[in-house]
Amino acid sequence: MTEQSAPALKEIFNVERLQHIATEMSAVYPAFNAKAFLKHAKVGLAELSVMQRMARVSESLHAVIELDYAHTLKLLYALAPRLNSAFVSLFLPHYVASYGLGDFKRSMAALKYFTTFGSSEFAIRHFLLHDFERTLAVMQEWSLDANDHVRRLASEGSRPRLPWSFRLAQVQANPALCASILDNLKADSSLYVRKSVANHLNDITKDDPEWVLSLIEGWNLDNPHTAWIARHALRSLIKQGNTRALTLMGAGAKAEVKVHQLKVTPTVITLGERIRLSFCLESTATTAQKLVVDYAIDYVKSAGHSAAKVFKLKAFTLGAGEHQSIRREQHIRELTTRKHYPGTHWVHVLVNGERLASAEFELRKP
Repeated sequence: MTEQSAPALKEIFNVERLQHIATEMSAVYPAFNAKAFLKHAKVGLAELSVMQRMARVSESLHAVIELDYAHTLKLLYALAPRLNSAFVSLFLPHYVASYGLGDFKRSMAALKYFTTFGSSEFAIRHFLLHDFERTLAVMQEWSLDANDHVRRLASEGSRPRLPWSFRLAQVQANPALCASILDNLKADSSLYVRKSVANHLNDITKDDPEWVLSLIEGWNLDNPHTAWIARHALRSLIKQGNTRALTLMGAGAKAEVKVHQLKVTPTVITLGERIRLSFCLESTATTAQKLVVDYAIDYVKSAGHSAAKVFKLKAFTLGAGEHQSIRREQHIRELTTRKHYPGTHWVHVLVNGERLASAEFELRKP
C-alpha cells in the first residue's frame, strides 16, 4: 500500500483525534497547553497527508512543551498506553527521531518501548542514517528480544525498501549487513515477525536476488516457519519464473500438465468492471508433482505496447492423472500504481514459471 492509495487514512489524525491527544496529554501533564497545541497542529491540516499529519503532532508537542528531551520522554512514556491506536502512536517514535539523535542510549530505549504500542520502524531508520553501525548493533540485540514487536522492529526497521520511508542504500548495496538479524528470525514463532522477515528478503530480491537465493538455499526448509518465510520472500522471483526460486519451492521441474477450458469472461468490459478467469489443470505425470500456478495480464500502455503483470494463484501438489479446477475474479479499475488504457488485454496461465495457455478480453472506455 502506498500513502496515496488510501486518502481516507489521513483522517485518523483529524481534529477529533488531535483533541483526544490533547486531553490525554493534559491528564499526564497538567501544565500542558492544550490550546496552543491544537492551534499549532491544525494549521493547514486539510492539505497534509497522513504521514505529514503524524509528524505535525510531534512537532506541535515539541513546540508547546517547554521541557528538555529527557523530561518530555517521560511524559510520552506515560501517554503511550492512553492512545489506544497503534497507528496514532507513530508520532511518539517520530518525536524520538526528530529530537533525540544526540541522546543515543535514551532514544534507543524509547524506540524499543514505543514500538510495543505501534511501531518504531520509520524512526529507527533516521538513527541508521546518523550512526549506522551503532544502531545496527542495537537492532541485532533486538532480534533476540522476548517481545515479538521488538524482534519485528529489528527486521522491519532495517528493510532496504520500507514503504513510506527512504531507502537504506547501505543495505541495498550490502544485504549481508543484516544477515545476523535475518538468521536470528528465520524460524520465528510469531507470524508478525515472519511477515517482516519475508518482506525484508523480498526487498533484497529487487537489488540482489542471488544473495537471497544463496541464503535461503542454506536454510532448513523442513522447519514450517522457515519454509513460510522462504515462500513469501521469493514471491517476486517466483512470479518472474526464476528457476532457483521455483526449485526451492519444489516446483523447479517442468510441469507435466495440460490446461483445459480456459475462459476469461466477459470478453468485453469497461473500466471498473470485473473479469472472471477459470480453467482446469490435468496432470499428465505418472507421479505427484508440486505446482506453482500464477496468471499474468498484458496491460495495454499509453504508447500502445503491453506490459505483463503477474498475479499469484496457488501452489499445491497435483497427483498423477488428477484434475484441479481454478477460478479467480479480478477488478479492472484505476489504481495509483496502474493506469488502464483501452484495447486487447491477454491473460496467460503460468505453471512453474512457464506460459501454458492464453485468452483475451477487450477493455473499452466507459
